[in-house]
Amino acid sequence: MTTGTGTDWRAWQESWDRQQEWYMPDREERFAIMLDMVEALVGPAPRVLDLACGTGSITARLLARLPEATSTGVDLDPALLAIARGTFEGDERVSFVTADLKDPRWPATLPYDSYDAVLTATALHWLHTEPLAALYGQVAELVRGGGVFMNADHMIDDTTPRINAAERAQRHARMEQARGAGVPDWAQWWQLAAQDPVLAGPTARRFEIYGEHADGEMPSAAWHARTLREKGFAEARPVWCSPSDTLLLALR
Repeated sequence: MTTGTGTDWRAWQESWDRQQEWYMPDREERFAIMLDMVEALVGPAPRVLDLACGTGSITARLLARLPEATSTGVDLDPALLAIARGTFEGDERVSFVTADLKDPRWPATLPYDSYDAVLTATALHWLHTEPLAALYGQVAELVRGGGVFMNADHMIDDTTPRINAAERAQRHARMEQARGAGVPDWAQWWQLAAQDPVLAGPTARRFEIYGEHADGEMPSAAWHARTLREKGFAEARPVWCSPSDTLLLALR
């Protein structure tokens, strides 16, 4: 998506949003509740860590809602980070860090030792439970006392298989309707990125790092809450959920 003056980063952001909404039609509602809780618990000018930030979807909504906030985005994906950096270029409230969250040294790459809020969405299911639990321990050390961590993601309760099957069938039927309307899915979106002269190189590097899709896990909300408390958070529970997704909040 290029113009006569260069890459149209806003168009790439909008394209990413449409692709993500293909999987999560209530995605904006998740973001709104996340920011409601940020404002309620840490105020209107928080220092935020956008964890596994991708294109900066959380950061964009954070700054639109709370313009006095600052954000550090951290990710490993070179293509999504290219879109994020291009989108927020020149905005002194935002910085980005390239780091692997499975590398125990990644917190040392951050510009700050502590944050009011650490936020993430649709990202940590790329990790298996053991490295995810270790990551939660590191996050607990980064969140200041009274600060918050929120994770919005697929959290599957294996004790309800019939409910899960019904939800999955309905969601997939809705996704097929959206596909018929021309919304790109995950694979199609990356094909478009690979054809763009600016993103082709970063996209190729991205697939060298991750492959088609990482093989992670989607434990239940109860597992997330229990693990976060074990790692140092005082309180943890869901503050929003849909049939397929949960927004889990932990308070330091």
